[in-house]
Amino acid sequence: MSKVTLWSRPTWEVERWLKEGVFEGFTPAAEIIKDGEDAVVRLELPGVDVAKDVTVEVDRGHLVIHGERRDEHVGDDPQKDGRTLREVRYGSFRRSFKLPANAATDAITASYDAGVLTVRVAGAHKGAQAQRIAIETK
Repeated sequence: MSKVTLWSRPTWEVERWLKEGVFEGFTPAAEIIKDGEDAVVRLELPGVDVAKDVTVEVDRGHLVIHGERRDEHVGDDPQKDGRTLREVRYGSFRRSFKLPANAATDAITASYDAGVLTVRVAGAHKGAQAQRIAIETK
């Protein structure tokens, strides 16, 4: 049965990311929903200039979304910009989702509205229904 599933990161890759400081960024919240035969991946990316700072691509059977949320106040004096609390995370992010084998890369579309990036994988669930096979008896 084909599914769009979250990609699990191998331990060696997490160790490499720690050394390179990749975790200094943030991980945008994501959801994957089934809409008919399509899979829809939604990422919360408020405050991100998606046209300039986000890339959506297919790489070795994975839907990869990466980019950066930039802090426009970098280097500013906290007293000048009035910021006394900082809970918003800035920096690079990367999310990867395994695509089903039958997903056609030319059937993937992306749009951005109200801080949410929506990527639709048309036909991702096509043929994903369980099919009962008759058992012949002799």
